Amino acid sequence: MGQQTDRQELENQMEKDGRLPPGQSLTVKFPVLHYGSIPPFNPKTWSFRIWGEVEKEHSWSWEEFSQLPQTEIQMDIHCVTRWSKFDTHWKGVSIPSLIKTDLIRIKPEVAFILQHAEGGYTTNLPLDIALQENFLLATHFDGEPLTPEHGAPVRGVVGHIPGSGIKTTYFWKGAKWLTGLEFLTEDQLGFWEKSGYHNEGDVWKEQRTK
Repeated sequence: MGQQTDRQELENQMEKDGRLPPGQSLTVKFPVLHYGSIPPFNPKTWSFRIWGEVEKEHSWSWEEFSQLPQTEIQMDIHCVTRWSKFDTHWKGVSIPSLIKTDLIRIKPEVAFILQHAEGGYTTNLPLDIALQENFLLATHFDGEPLTPEHGAPVRGVVGHIPGSGIKTTYFWKGAKWLTGLEFLTEDQLGFWEKSGYHNEGDVWKEQRTK
């Protein structure tokens, strides 16, 4: 009873502070939701690929990816299934850091990215969101390496940074078990987008389905 009361009080506070999007409920847990089974991870054979409308394609081994510039962010995450988790801490690789350090060069006409994950799963994002500070190729959550059920070794994460004013999408717009990014000049629907989910997925507009 006490835990439920504490959760409700915190949810009320988040709503009062303008951090709880419409139709969402606060959770203190981290629900596990995904399509298909958890894929195995072999650090000796795993690779992460960058391709599409870039000056040169890149492929990093797990050892190489682990040595890329690191970024840490704290943000609220909002799942389309109506749970929200606040003040989550992530560490990983940001796309702007790869561009800034000249590790990747994207062509001027690029407008979208398509995240590719194990099992052929994909999800799309406009480039302007992928370049925001609230999108990360995450390897760590709350100071610890990602667990398999949460997308290890790398997953895309997108959330809300309070007070930033930047656009926020639902959590499904970051793919678990990420294996690469394809840079595109035209939008290409991902797995759930083809299945009826809203293509933009803005949490504040409740863009859950088409």
